[in-house]
Amino acid sequence: KQDIQGSIAYAKAIEKVGIITAEERDQIVEGLGKVSEEWAAGKFEIKPGDEDIHTANERRLTEIIGAVAGKLHTGRSRNDQVATDTRLWVVEAERDILKDMGTLLEAGAEFARKHIDILMAGYTHLQPAQPIRFSHWLMSHMTPLMRDADRLRDMIPRANQCPLGSGALAGNAFGVDREFLAKELGFDGVTDNSLDSVCDRDFVVEFLMWHALMLTHLSQLAEDLIINNLLKCVEMSDLYATGSSLMPQKKNPDALELLRGKAGIALGKAVGLTATLKGLPRAYNKDLQEDKVPLFEAVDTVKDCL
Repeated sequence: KQDIQGSIAYAKAIEKVGIITAEERDQIVEGLGKVSEEWAAGKFEIKPGDEDIHTANERRLTEIIGAVAGKLHTGRSRNDQVATDTRLWVVEAERDILKDMGTLLEAGAEFARKHIDILMAGYTHLQPAQPIRFSHWLMSHMTPLMRDADRLRDMIPRANQCPLGSGALAGNAFGVDREFLAKELGFDGVTDNSLDSVCDRDFVVEFLMWHALMLTHLSQLAEDLIINNLLKCVEMSDLYATGSSLMPQKKNPDALELLRGKAGIALGKAVGLTATLKGLPRAYNKDLQEDKVPLFEAVDTVKDCL
């Protein structure tokens, strides 16, 4: 979806500077719409010669509208193309996650309000210390998630900058209007430096580090619930527990244990990509494609855990 969005915007931009005619622009935009429909319907056929999503879409576009499709790539590189696609995808994912976090925080606050008169033991050093309200304890876990939501909200404007028009590394030779491209694609602005634009993956690392911290907070909540379940302060629903294959009296908090286990894996993803980036020279290098697997997995994990 993001690759086609970028291509439609770029077709309009190169028409503005006279590289293609208005008629050719319309052909390209209409053809890209048909490619998009094939993806949406699950009918797009990936062929052995398709190197990546960019060449697959351009190949199919050529099949639909003919040789004029080749003009779409004039002045554009896969380097600025993939940077644009990835930023569009990340911003959309981050906004979706913010909605999920809002749902969780609202549910937590409502549950705390509903049980505001219930008392429980408060702990330090894992030893009973003072009586506290259950609602106070629950909101102590919602509060760091509120900070996580604030951090995620702060990250979006940094990711939402348009690198399209940076070319392979040295900019666009045909003077395309990058501000126009940014507006067409819903970006807040344009990136500052073409060399940096094609190799910058700070926004991916930032999300990976954010997801490691957020899942750390969920892990703490899971651990506290496991302990309080053991102490009979809370009881796990059968929906989120499993029995033992040998001991029928047991009720294991498996869902919470799985939730707790995600934080360590998340930290590994953040450290792993950072290590990949640390030795890269300017500008684009193929190593950068290694951002996709940890990024996609991180977003899926965050949504599942929330």
